[in-house]
Amino acid sequence: MVIAQDENLPEDVVREFGVGLITGLHHLHQLGILFCDLSPGKILLEGPGTLKFSNFCLAKVEGENLEEFFALVAAEEGGGDSGENVLKKTVKSRAKGKPPFFSETFSELVEKIFYEDPLPPIPKDPSRPKASSDFINLLDGLLQKDPQKRLTWADLLQHSFWKDAFTRKDQESSIEDSNISRKVMELSGTQDRKEFLKPPSGQAKGEKSGQRLSHSFRLENPAELRPKSTVGGQPNESMFLLSSRPTPRTSTAVGLSPGEDRTQHSPQKTSSTKNISGHLSQQDLESQMRELIYMDSDLIVTPIIDNPKIMKQPPIKFDPKILHLQAHSVDKLIFLKDQDWNDFLQQVCSQIDSAEKSTGASRAKLNLLCYLCVVAGHRDVATRLLHSPLFQLLIQHLRIAPNWDIRAKVARVIGLLASHTTELQENTPVTEAVTVLTELIRENFRNSKLKQCLLPTLGELIYLAATQEEKKKNPRECWTVPLAAYTVLMRCLREGEERVVNHMAAKIIENVCTTFSAQAQGFITGEIGPVLWYLFKHSTVDSLRITAISALCRITRHSPTAFQNVIEKVGLNSVINSLASAICKVQQYMLTLFTAMLSCGIHLQRLIQEKDFVSTIIRLLDSPSTSIRAKAFLVLLYILIHNREMLLLGCQARLVMYIERDSRKTTPGKEQESSNEYLSRCLDLLIHHIVQELPRILGDILNALANVSGRKHPSTVQAKQLKLYLPLMPIVLHLVTSQVFRPQVVTEEFLFSYGTILSHIKSVDSGETNIDGAIGLMASEEFIKITLSAFEAIIQYPILLKDYCSTVVDYILPPLISLVQSQNVEWRLFSLRLLSETTSLLVNQEVRDDKKEANVDFDSNLLALIRDVLLPQYEHILIEPDPVPAYALKLLVAMTEHNPTFTRLVEESKLIPLIFEVILEHQENILGNTMQSVIALLNNLVACKDSNMKLLYEQGLVRHVCDLFTETATLCLDVDNKNNNETAAALLFSLLDILHGMLTYTSSVVRLALQAQKSGSGGDTQAAEDLLLLSKPLTDLISLLIPLLPNEDPEIFEVSSKCLSILVQLYGGENPDSLSPENAENFANLLTSKEDPKEQKLLLKILRRMVTSNEKHLESLKDAGSLLQALEWLAPAGGSSADSVVASLALEILQAVGH
Repeated sequence: MVIAQDENLPEDVVREFGVGLITGLHHLHQLGILFCDLSPGKILLEGPGTLKFSNFCLAKVEGENLEEFFALVAAEEGGGDSGENVLKKTVKSRAKGKPPFFSETFSELVEKIFYEDPLPPIPKDPSRPKASSDFINLLDGLLQKDPQKRLTWADLLQHSFWKDAFTRKDQESSIEDSNISRKVMELSGTQDRKEFLKPPSGQAKGEKSGQRLSHSFRLENPAELRPKSTVGGQPNESMFLLSSRPTPRTSTAVGLSPGEDRTQHSPQKTSSTKNISGHLSQQDLESQMRELIYMDSDLIVTPIIDNPKIMKQPPIKFDPKILHLQAHSVDKLIFLKDQDWNDFLQQVCSQIDSAEKSTGASRAKLNLLCYLCVVAGHRDVATRLLHSPLFQLLIQHLRIAPNWDIRAKVARVIGLLASHTTELQENTPVTEAVTVLTELIRENFRNSKLKQCLLPTLGELIYLAATQEEKKKNPRECWTVPLAAYTVLMRCLREGEERVVNHMAAKIIENVCTTFSAQAQGFITGEIGPVLWYLFKHSTVDSLRITAISALCRITRHSPTAFQNVIEKVGLNSVINSLASAICKVQQYMLTLFTAMLSCGIHLQRLIQEKDFVSTIIRLLDSPSTSIRAKAFLVLLYILIHNREMLLLGCQARLVMYIERDSRKTTPGKEQESSNEYLSRCLDLLIHHIVQELPRILGDILNALANVSGRKHPSTVQAKQLKLYLPLMPIVLHLVTSQVFRPQVVTEEFLFSYGTILSHIKSVDSGETNIDGAIGLMASEEFIKITLSAFEAIIQYPILLKDYCSTVVDYILPPLISLVQSQNVEWRLFSLRLLSETTSLLVNQEVRDDKKEANVDFDSNLLALIRDVLLPQYEHILIEPDPVPAYALKLLVAMTEHNPTFTRLVEESKLIPLIFEVILEHQENILGNTMQSVIALLNNLVACKDSNMKLLYEQGLVRHVCDLFTETATLCLDVDNKNNNETAAALLFSLLDILHGMLTYTSSVVRLALQAQKSGSGGDTQAAEDLLLLSKPLTDLISLLIPLLPNEDPEIFEVSSKCLSILVQLYGGENPDSLSPENAENFANLLTSKEDPKEQKLLLKILRRMVTSNEKHLESLKDAGSLLQALEWLAPAGGSSADSVVASLALEILQAVGH
């Protein structure tokens, strides 16, 4: 399509396209993919100027044999370079406008390809430069008939025609690779590494990223032949992206200021700020924000003439029979030779210049003008006609034609020519045409129909002159727009005109002011803003309202005072109300207006203090339009830069929630110029600013508190500071509870500042400092509560504190421990809970090898802090009502798990009796948090090798464990009680561990005493006897341990059976209910269900010890039929050594009962 329209492209464009084609094709070959059927028709040119290969239906993997594959050159050389062979035709067709070989029949085409030499590329237009010697040499090398003489890939990439383009690409690639490698090495081991490896959201899909394609698509990798999906990995188009070049229409539609860089103006063209790192100065921040004020969709240009949204025009038709010249089609006109074109032009001019002596002559002339309207719709034809004598003739007839129908049609032809022409020569009399049209409109201003015919043409001519002047950078005298034209257009905007005339005038301003040109400057007057606003407010048609506000938006781009004049005339509240109630497109333009005005500092102080304005902007974040949300974020960023107090209002209005929602949605889409990409960039700047702002907010709070530290009566200035800055503390809470901000704001500096604020709170709580008088009691309590809540939110994510454990211990825990002594019950409970959870979190952190030395200091500091400051308070803490003891005990659990030394501290601090008192007070709620913590603590104390078990036994450990175990086991064995089963099971397991530890300790003491007695060393056995006597109540648990053996949890069976085994070894059949019918049934079931010989052996030994140590149990066994059957079933099982032991044990028990 591009080649058909342009015929032939300039050599620098051919070079640029060629570099893209070769880059893509070479990349495909490196991956083992052969395109096989490349032609100009299979290269797509997208809107942004992106080239892409399309139609891979005949592509194949290298080495693959496709019967349907056919390439003429492949037949000659085996298909290895087929992509290269068709590349030559594509390059030449771009330069010449048609393929090197062309024929109507296929056989003749084959003949030409094999035996004829193509002609060198000669442009049709003699004014265009001829092909360079480098280009001709390149084509000769590519179009060689002999494959051996044809350019190879190496020759092609190094050819002088490319001007070292591929050498630069390689250098850039190697530099980028080394940079990526260096950054990955720097980031290795850090949390940010995965984030860095993601491609930046703003990076063009065709650019090389850190995740390169290093694999091939040859037959050995068949799985890789599947297309990539945007969900699963790389975007599916990135593999074949060639180059990106703005098209002429795009670059003229989005005009740039003289100082703006074209590559950086478009928000979507610049790289994303997704990975903004380091400090960003306000100047740099605002510089990036200015680039985002206007997005591409804000500056779209649509035609003025024949615009259906303004006025629907009937289709243009002509009668070829009365044309009096050959009615060439557009395609025919494009390829007319110069002589034929001149003849055609002469015929047209003579017919137009002929006198209208009859109605038939007038009809013929109108018919010819209709024909010209039809062909003027093609840009090449329009450009050629505009620069011919016909244009001057049309201007003349516009002035002198007696028939208004002919004048209107002539104006239509001129308008269509201006709308579709692509180039304007310096001597084209645009000014003359504009002057004639202006005079006609002014002379016939009351004739609305006439204005509707002439205004579109006037607008297209002014816009054409504006775009061409912007492109060529210096004004031309022939393109100057007279002041009268601006006056006429302003009159057409005024109240009382017909809607269509208003719309046309607004559309002209909208289009012309898209450009940065002298023509656009003519519209900048003091009244233009209010006039367009009036049109916007009082129109009932949405299309006109959108055009009016869009025109105001583009005028404001040149002069922000235009919107300022609107606000001063109608009032800010009226403008805000219009923003809130407008349709989406209008809201987008109005947000752009506010952003442009804020960026210039106009009405800045008023807007940043206007709460209604800020609330309205935040409500727009609910809009379904991505562009509106992005611009709302940008407006808020301008406000927050100049008034950080508004961040609190934003947080209260769910700003953080909106940021989180859109952060999840801003995955870049397929198109580089997507609104998602724009949203992502606006959002990143806002997030980065808020993250940078938080330390300043904390600094202000700290300064205000430091100024009143130790004072009972703050001064007026100090009170004012407290009122201003302390209410900002909720911002901290909002940010640390956000998954977007939390990882970025929780730093060592933040924790230090937070700890300092806690120290001031401690001073306030103790009465050393008084802030109640300055801000009020309720505000003071709210400040303390929010401060504590912020840290509570942080400790929900232990990873955040992983590298800052020492900072927390040094700066945050001391004031928290001091607050445990607070007279305020709420703060005492809150701080104790935080202290407990923080300590548990810190001691459970995994320590990296490089941090072990620092961890030793951390441990000692934490231990000293708790020993010296916290433990002395436990005597009072543990006797307080729930849930205070639960949190206090949870801290002891964490410390005793982490550091065995702490176990001795618990004993030395005389906390054991207090712990047992807690058990007595809370035993009615055994599943409560307090009892869970008590049992976990007892487990740690019993399990610790350094524990003073004698002290525990003497102070009543056995009795308490018996009571706890009995109640917990009863709950677990109760079939009807299904509530809290998991909690009860967890407690039971802990109690089994405690019981096993106690029995193991008792067993070891007894064993040592017996060994000493046997050896005759004369050891004292009294201690062992006393211990056995103290532990004897544990035998009551046998009747509970046996029912626990069939439990589904294998660990409960294991520990229960071990406890039972030690109990019967120490006390034999002391418990009279050991072999009750129910227990005997349990043993029978276990012996038949357990398949592991070790488990069977342990059960049999327990049974043997029971029946051999107590006659009552022996009698009970004789009556237990099912158990006897199980023993008989096990007795004959001889085979392996393990089985023989089981059988002998079973046989021994049977013999004991007389079987």
